[in-house]
This record gives sequence, structure tokens and C-alpha cells, in this order.
Amino acid sequence: MAETLHLLIYEYVENMAERRKPVRDAHLATIERWREDGHLVIAGAVGDPPHTGMLVFRGDSEKVAETFVVDDPYVEAGLVTRWSVQPWTIVTPLP
Repeated sequence: MAETLHLLIYEYVENMAERRKPVRDAHLATIERWREDGHLVIAGAVGDPPHTGMLVFRGDSEKVAETFVVDDPYVEAGLVTRWSVQPWTIVTPLP
């Protein structure tokens, strides 16, 4: 059975690995809180060094992911230059 999730895609500032250090712990704590609440499925950075972030949310609409953006220390610190939310229909079951 297909399930629709919401994929939040972040584009990061240059030199993200270094610039994120002051707020990284707060960002990871926010991720953990959302994961424990059952809204966040998986999250991570893309690239080495990281240039993009991807987070996958459960919820009836993209509003769940948009609410995370408002709560995220990376966004507040100006480390995210652009973000978007896309529906993602998965056909393989999640664990």
C-alpha cells in the first residue's frame, strides 16, 4: 500500500560543515524531538562536505514539514538558503 510522506529539502550556505557548529547540537535536539513525536521519519545531510539537507515527515499535508522549518535552529541561524517541501509517495513499507 502506498503512503505519502513529505520531503523537506534544504539548500545550505557555503562551508556548512564549519558554519553549523554553533547551532548543531540544538538542530540535532530539534530533530530528535520531532522523531520522538512520530512526525519525522529520517533526516540527514547530502554530500561531503554537506550542501543539502533532506528530512522526511509523516503527516496529512506539507504543513508538518513547514512547521519544522520555523522550529529549526539552522533556519533561524541563516544556514538554509532555500527550502522546499515535496510530497513523496513511497511504495515500499517503512520499518
